[in-house]
Amino acid sequence: MNPWILCWAFIFGSVLIWSGIDPKDQLTWFLEVSPGIVGGLLLLVTYRRFPLTPLLYTLILAHCVILFVGGHYTYAEVPLFDGLFGSERNNYDKLGHFFQGLVPALIAREILVRRNVVRGGWLVLFVVSIALAFSAFYEMIEWWVALLSDDAADAFLGAQGYVWDTQSDMFMALIGAICGVVFLSRWHDVQLSLLAKGKKIGTD
Repeated sequence: MNPWILCWAFIFGSVLIWSGIDPKDQLTWFLEVSPGIVGGLLLLVTYRRFPLTPLLYTLILAHCVILFVGGHYTYAEVPLFDGLFGSERNNYDKLGHFFQGLVPALIAREILVRRNVVRGGWLVLFVVSIALAFSAFYEMIEWWVALLSDDAADAFLGAQGYVWDTQSDMFMALIGAICGVVFLSRWHDVQLSLLAKGKKIGTD
């Protein structure tokens, strides 16, 4: 197996195991890390049939690490993020939502380009819209979980009493998606081109 993939799996597994050792709240930990675990399993299942670019694998890993760290401490209590930039709250959740826009945007972009679904200016619109829709759907999941589990609701939502938390979360996801399109598209295109030369894409 590719050594780079083994390194990816080692980092993923190590941080996940650390995250699960004496977390702040067991139910909150499970809720927070579940998307990362599901994503890791999907990558494992699709690795040979539909391998992704190294850029996307790296961003997905970074997002999973953010989820695992947030699950261990809860998003309201991650060290080093209290009072950041003069804020009265812990803003680790905003980092998470930035990546919640950035990573789905690049995933959508990779699939749309490789499947030749849409090109040109429309690609940007579709990518950002998909990322923002994903963010909105996740906010609904947080709402549903909060309704079903009063004990873990505050820790899972991470609102910390901020009345505009949902809107600011989606705004951070929008910024993440736009940053991905603006700053990473050229790099992404280079890797997509190299991947296409190494394997015929989208026909299996």
